Amino acid sequence: MPHVTADDGAQIFYKDWGSGGTPVLLSHGWPLNADAWEAAALFLAEHGHRAIAHDRRGHGRSSQTWNGNEMDTYADDLACLIEHLDLTDLTLVGHSTGGGEIAHYVGRHGSARVAKLVLISAVPPLMLEAADNPGGLPIAVFDGIRAGEASDRSQLYRDLADGPFFGHNRNTDISQGVRDAFWLQSMACGHRAAYECIAAFSATDFRPDLAKIDVPTLVIHGDDDQIVPFEVGGARSAELIDGATLLVYENGAHGLPDTDRDRLHADLLAFIDS
Repeated sequence: MPHVTADDGAQIFYKDWGSGGTPVLLSHGWPLNADAWEAAALFLAEHGHRAIAHDRRGHGRSSQTWNGNEMDTYADDLACLIEHLDLTDLTLVGHSTGGGEIAHYVGRHGSARVAKLVLISAVPPLMLEAADNPGGLPIAVFDGIRAGEASDRSQLYRDLADGPFFGHNRNTDISQGVRDAFWLQSMACGHRAAYECIAAFSATDFRPDLAKIDVPTLVIHGDDDQIVPFEVGGARSAELIDGATLLVYENGAHGLPDTDRDRLHADLLAFIDS
């Protein structure tokens, strides 16, 4: 299996599908891995693009490091992968935590290799409530996730998959198989990595990163997202990114790559090819 070695020796797993066409790098949400992007990667590769997806450190088939489970290192690992594959004219696509990862990559490493950006149900600009972010979510929300992670993470992942992640608690038509895949991928994440990543996705302030984005950006968010509420995520990011295009999926849940697969693939392809 292909891996790239990060600066501290961590092994970062990646998939590299298709040939020719412009490259597209897909960054996954917490606590999943590159498998969450299989359908999108296959679709993009079949439509002439090179589709790449990695397992964030601590997740899936990448090293479960004790340190580095925070956004600076995630972004540096992404830079290592992009430079290893010498990717240019690149479209970065991030779902949820992955949206923060790709925004932070641009903030730390610039956009010289990046042509376009897509944020899907993404955590920027800042999920956590603060004095200068009064619309954010209270710390109790994330403490609750941490408590579930620490006490019985297997059940936490089942509860997320059966409830708010896919909107299954609101009668979204999502199969048992997709919910099982969420649990399986989540259990492949290292316990410490999953725990520490909760702070990374909730407390990292991405507003300085969004201010540095200088490439065409598409923001996609469901207006019934129960994990990253639309008003906290997509609506505010679209306001802060110069020239961003916002697509709102009516009644859309958080797990758009599965719940709205066909529409999302069509929107991705149209934006990448535009």
